[in-house]
Amino acid sequence: MRYIFILLLLLSHNLIASNISAEEKIYTSILKALFPNNGKVIVWTDDNTKDAIFSHIKNSYVTQKREKANILFIFHTLNIDSKKPKFVGSYPLLKHYKKDAIGGFYWQKGRPNLIFLQENLKRKGLHVNGTLKHYVEDSF
Repeated sequence: MRYIFILLLLLSHNLIASNISAEEKIYTSILKALFPNNGKVIVWTDDNTKDAIFSHIKNSYVTQKREKANILFIFHTLNIDSKKPKFVGSYPLLKHYKKDAIGGFYWQKGRPNLIFLQENLKRKGLHVNGTLKHYVEDSF
């Protein structure tokens, strides 16, 4: 019985680790697509658990001060008043920030959803390069 418990514990740990690894790869792709020529991208996030993901991404640095960031990743906070590009982490936040967010990445029904909003990208002077280009939507 103890061996079964240990086996289940190890399997669940591997599933959580693979989910974090998948998120790290997706956020790496997002940052490379949005900032292809930047040597370093300074990221601010309102979720402390995401700090570890962004700090593992090459050429990505996490800051605690919004004004120093190149991009804001928002997972919980409503009504952030900043001119910085915002990228959200849930569908309700994407609806809330639809006039301001450049895109969103969130999990829905166990699947990742990625969207970039063309009009907001244009307003912020950004565009998406590479393989993520087909996730750009004209409207939301």
